[in-house]
Amino acid sequence: MESGLSEIGSTKMFDGFNKRYKHNSETLGCSMNFSIYFPPSASSSRRFPVLYWLSGLTCTDENFIIKSGAQRAASTRGIALVVPDTSPRGLNIEGEADSYDFGVGAGFYLNATQEKWKNWRMYDYIVSELPKLLSDNFSQLDTTRASISGHSMGGHGALTIYLKNLDKYKSVSAFAPIANPINCQWGQKAFTNYLGGDNKAAWEEYDATCLISKFNNLSATILIDQGENDQFFPDQLLPNKFEEACKKVNAPLLLRLHPGYDHSYYFIATFIEDHITHHSQALKL
Repeated sequence: MESGLSEIGSTKMFDGFNKRYKHNSETLGCSMNFSIYFPPSASSSRRFPVLYWLSGLTCTDENFIIKSGAQRAASTRGIALVVPDTSPRGLNIEGEADSYDFGVGAGFYLNATQEKWKNWRMYDYIVSELPKLLSDNFSQLDTTRASISGHSMGGHGALTIYLKNLDKYKSVSAFAPIANPINCQWGQKAFTNYLGGDNKAAWEEYDATCLISKFNNLSATILIDQGENDQFFPDQLLPNKFEEACKKVNAPLLLRLHPGYDHSYYFIATFIEDHITHHSQALKL
């Protein structure tokens, strides 16, 4: 399948540009959109490191670009922001849009093994197809210098992808991640349908709290921010379980709890500069 890459939007911001693209994904079997923020540069030969942002349930590639304000810090630091969509779209699988927390907009950044959902391979799309597409088509991006971050379902994706690919990413951070999905309703619903209800070993391969026991030779501290007024904090997100698992293997974790903050992009916008700084340090900018 030809990638058919084309630009579908461009907006100037902090002297750089938000660009939106569509392409044909061989991994997912459908057309996909993604967004990139290119920082300003005085030299056409300058290459920018990449920060991948993985969004949460119901989101597209546009939510973070429109709402987070991350471009201000990315412009100053010289980091390109790459924001993919959250699932395949347009496949018209029965039941794909029946609920907000499964199917369209809810890919959970895994490779589904159940036949009905075989196109839901967001893990391979994020780890393999998208970086190659960027490397092949955008000479101003240095995809060998990359970090990863995300929110909620995307925080889960960022943590699990980072831990299983420590050679590909310099650092990870997350806002209100689903940190122990095998023990929460969101994760159990997604994993049962995507991976099969009787395959708990496969579930653990996409659970950061399980993975940290195996992949903990980290070169950078994991940064997690969590709002204490987040309605999903007690039952769905479970960062305390991840913190306990990190302590058992001496994995470096900075978990910051913030009184009064909820699960929204107001929370993300408040602390996103800290995350850009965290990654710029790991990328040695």
